[in-house]
Amino acid sequence: MSAVNITNVTVLDNPASFLSAFQFEISYECLTPLKDDLEWKLIYVGSAEDETYDQLLESVLVGPVNVGNYRFVLQADPPDPSRIREEDIIGVTVLLLTCSYLGQEFIRVGYYVNNDYDDEQLREEPPPKVLIEKVQRNILSDKPRVTKFPINFHPENGGNEEPPPSDQPVENDGNEEVPASPNQNEEQDP
Repeated sequence: MSAVNITNVTVLDNPASFLSAFQFEISYECLTPLKDDLEWKLIYVGSAEDETYDQLLESVLVGPVNVGNYRFVLQADPPDPSRIREEDIIGVTVLLLTCSYLGQEFIRVGYYVNNDYDDEQLREEPPPKVLIEKVQRNILSDKPRVTKFPINFHPENGGNEEPPPSDQPVENDGNEEVPASPNQNEEQDP
């Protein structure tokens, strides 16, 4: 059993301009007190073929963590378009929200992100060079992909309260642990 469970993630300001800051309202519960902080990260996947284009947008430590329910807004700058290949800016990519304790990642929430022009004429006849200020991002927040990794939250006790991490994470379709707030304006998976 995990000592921390995400109870809700709401994507704020969505859809938005590609150059707008990301904002996620994260709610979670802690079932046992933790001595160290939780580390939350937001990662933008810049290319499906090459992880060197991935960008860490934000990393924050949250703590101390006692038993109870918590909520905060994680805000992150947008990705740097100059660090993304031109052909990978428009289209579908992934945004990863992760949480770690003592350097051990125990949950990862993945969202598909659709980047496209906000103007129909530009969508039909894209310019030779991407006009980044005209690109809109749409996070498909109603279909998160949740992956859980078993970790030991209390290594100081000497025993394993949870099984050691395995090569096969536990996955679900996102409806079990991370309800996303429905947004009527969102598109379905491309």
